[in-house]
Amino acid sequence: MNQHTKSHSHFRPIYVGTACVMTAALVMALYFAPTEETMGHVQRILYLHVSVAWIGLLGFAVMGAAAMAYLFRRDLDWDCWSQAANEVGWLCCSLTLLTGSLWAHSAWGTWWTWDPRLTTMFILWALCSCCLVVRGSIEHPHHKARLAGIIAVLGLIDLPLVVMATRWFRGVHPVSPEMEPTMRITLLLNVVAFTIFFTVLFLRRRSQLLSERLLHSLEIQTLKIREMEILT
Repeated sequence: MNQHTKSHSHFRPIYVGTACVMTAALVMALYFAPTEETMGHVQRILYLHVSVAWIGLLGFAVMGAAAMAYLFRRDLDWDCWSQAANEVGWLCCSLTLLTGSLWAHSAWGTWWTWDPRLTTMFILWALCSCCLVVRGSIEHPHHKARLAGIIAVLGLIDLPLVVMATRWFRGVHPVSPEMEPTMRITLLLNVVAFTIFFTVLFLRRRSQLLSERLLHSLEIQTLKIREMEILT
């Protein structure tokens, strides 16, 4: 059994377990959680919305922390952590804005409003997008890691604003809506399930980035060896 097969077999129970937890969480959200009296079934978007919002914030925090580690140590391994968190965080921030718009249309009668929390979350999404653009437009690994790292570290200022926006500023976004015990259990299960799912996705992406960097390094070494052979 080769190394790739061993690695795949090692992760197989994790994939199965993650799929089971995700299925249980979604079934709870769609069928077992009671229907909210005012908003009806639209309220079920909340279980997905809160889950991906939490992971988006967590992903940005990991991205910023890994970026600081790279800026201090200039080790590209830390940049792989930062990039993986950047991609997962961007996906979750995008899903947060999408599900939030769907919920807002039913709750407030508009797809978007410049509410403090929505605005700060949009800024977070924009910063994640900037980092991805930088990584896709610069070829030199250290140059793009340094610039993306600076953006990520500066973006950490926005994190407490997103978390505390409903308490520090006036807006229409609810601070902590009242929920029945079954709803709270369903929400907690969805947060845990989505956290596990995106953590597995994050770790696999980070592993892929490390493999890509190793392969690129081997290609460069091979080219240098061939050039030396030609010269000799």
